[in-house]
Amino acid sequence: NDPFALGSETAPVTMVVFSDYRCPFCARYSTVTEPELIERYVKSGKLRIEWRDFPIFGEASLLAARAGRAAAEQGLFWEFNHAVFGNAPESGHHDLTPERLLSFARQVGVPDMQRFETDMNSGRFDPAIASDAMQGQALNMTGTPSFVIDGHPLVGAQPTSVFATVIEQALAAK
Repeated sequence: NDPFALGSETAPVTMVVFSDYRCPFCARYSTVTEPELIERYVKSGKLRIEWRDFPIFGEASLLAARAGRAAAEQGLFWEFNHAVFGNAPESGHHDLTPERLLSFARQVGVPDMQRFETDMNSGRFDPAIASDAMQGQALNMTGTPSFVIDGHPLVGAQPTSVFATVIEQALAAK
């Protein structure tokens, strides 16, 4: 019941994604590569994708991470995640103001907007967000997006074929 994971708990391969909602390369991964990985590996039970917040682009990144967690509290993490990344600009950093984040929450149907806004503006998720970031730092992640596929680090919005190769190698090793 992890709201930050896609796929079966028993999937033989796990990919951890360290991401920042303001990162244009994270948006590219989310809109281009991730759907292909879901279709090819997650739906077949071979891969589990786990999200980790890695807010490296300032206060707006931290606010967006809080908003993602506020959406998760209401069962809509991945919907919110995909709405934010799906509306990212072609280049540059996403302008994620409180108003924009609220509009994404409304767009995906967050049922209790007052609770969402309160949660987004509180610091109650900060320890979990900091824990995710510390995990990334401990793994020597220096930017976003960064990935760990069954212990194999991968940095940047790589072509889907690179992910497929690493996932296939991990599956073959099982």
